[in-house]
Amino acid sequence: MGKSFIRFIQNSFKEISPLENIKALNTNIRADILSGITVAIIALPLALAFGEMSQLGPKAGIWGAIVGGIVGGLFGGCMVGVSGPTAPKAAQISMFMGAFVISSTEDPELAAFSIIFLSGLILIALSMLKISRFIHYTPYPVVAGFMCGIGVIVIITQINAFIGLDAAKSIHDVFLDSGNKEINWQALYVSIPSLFILFFWSSFEEKFKILTKIPSPLVALIVGSGIAYFMNLKIPYIGDNMASEDDKIFSFITPDLSQLGDFIGPAFALAGLAILDSLLSCKVADNMTGTRHSSDRETFGQGMANMAAGLFGGVTTATATMRTVANIKFGGKTPLASIVHGLTLLAILSGLSFLVVAIPTACLAAILFKVGVDILDYRILPVLRKLPIMDLLVFIIVLFVTVYADLLIAVAIGVLFAFLKSFKEVISVSSSTYQHKSTPVSKTDFYIKGNNQKILDSLSVNVLQPQGPLFFASIESVIESYNSSLKHEVLIIDMSNVTMIDLSGAYALEDIVENARSKNIKVYLSNASIQIKEVLEKTDVLGHIGLDYYSDSKQTTISNIAKYYQNHK
Repeated sequence: MGKSFIRFIQNSFKEISPLENIKALNTNIRADILSGITVAIIALPLALAFGEMSQLGPKAGIWGAIVGGIVGGLFGGCMVGVSGPTAPKAAQISMFMGAFVISSTEDPELAAFSIIFLSGLILIALSMLKISRFIHYTPYPVVAGFMCGIGVIVIITQINAFIGLDAAKSIHDVFLDSGNKEINWQALYVSIPSLFILFFWSSFEEKFKILTKIPSPLVALIVGSGIAYFMNLKIPYIGDNMASEDDKIFSFITPDLSQLGDFIGPAFALAGLAILDSLLSCKVADNMTGTRHSSDRETFGQGMANMAAGLFGGVTTATATMRTVANIKFGGKTPLASIVHGLTLLAILSGLSFLVVAIPTACLAAILFKVGVDILDYRILPVLRKLPIMDLLVFIIVLFVTVYADLLIAVAIGVLFAFLKSFKEVISVSSSTYQHKSTPVSKTDFYIKGNNQKILDSLSVNVLQPQGPLFFASIESVIESYNSSLKHEVLIIDMSNVTMIDLSGAYALEDIVENARSKNIKVYLSNASIQIKEVLEKTDVLGHIGLDYYSDSKQTTISNIAKYYQNHK
């Protein structure tokens, strides 16, 4: 017993060790530095906006990005991940700021930073217990409902600031005050042009390729601030919220643990949200890079980052999808990019804070409005009316509970409903040992002797054969099976042994296809049953894969492969 426990502790420390991150720091120095600086420029307006949204102030938003970038990068489990304040976590802190636990304290901000610090400690404990990996079993309708709910919260809570009023503390305040609003028309001179830039910048980029190097939030920030300055507009500015703050850039906060009983619940909620938010972003990064993050080390890294955020007065952090994707696109490959991003923001805060205070809050509202729109899940929204009734019900429940109650409760309810819906399949998977196969075509019955044999012999063809139900509780093992495949030019996904598929399974299948195609691998889908094919059609997955790449028989699949390569020699 004692030896087993010691071995468990040793393995836990090994998995969360930052040694791998440290070793990688000098492998891509030039590209990482350039990417880190670029991502910092993108992150600046977002950090300011999320600081405002959290009610902890813009400086707290920047400090969250600084410690998230440096500490999260050094200890995190995703090599290309960039941490900082995110919309879900800022929304959660904003809820806490309006809740009884914090509003009833003498120092609400100290209470908030104490909760953030505690959430970091909880994350470190969870990383040791290896609990974070269960995030992979979150059903897609739950994730989609959660993200759409966050998007709605972000959009609605920015209405007041968009029209030049004091920012709403919660979504409920927006509706309660809806009849008492007097629009500050001058604010619209800033917010509308800023929003126009954010929505149409991609169109400008298509016409002028040089603009792709300039992030749209930064352009909106410069244009909005310029309009306000030259027109001398009488509207709220960031400096109005920073006037009462200490002028010192650096400050150290001692967490108040005297109300531990009151703070522990919100801290667990923040920790759970950090895992959900971060690991979903890491999965996006995995799909883009073809790598696999370490869930336990990522959870540990976020624990360290959130402890640092609590100590330095920063907004709670998580791995941020937008910044991570930007980092990948700009050539970042190691944690050095994330660290440089944090150091760049620290330099900006130290030397250019006089410019920060001149930014209109209406401009930040426009940026957050666009963030809210982008968060909405555009994969599921077009097919809502085609979804199975239980998937639709889970999505709607999670969406409404997220908006009107609590983020983590919404996820818990959604997961519970999804497990009840798929109880039979969960029992089936847990009691059976389905062996998903990913093997060369020559070892499968797709290898048919005849005219096409020579073509198959000239190509490296791999066959992925999922087994049993393909749903939220089994897709991770299918993905792992495919990722262990030998290098190949052509992929056949054989669905003949798949007994059922849900929304999570359908979209996981689409992700495998898209990931393979991004590596110039031709993908063919074969042998789906009528029921499974119907699900793939309703979710538009089959349309995205392409009907030309689907067939109902092994012979037709091989013929299609042969025909393609004969025509494209």
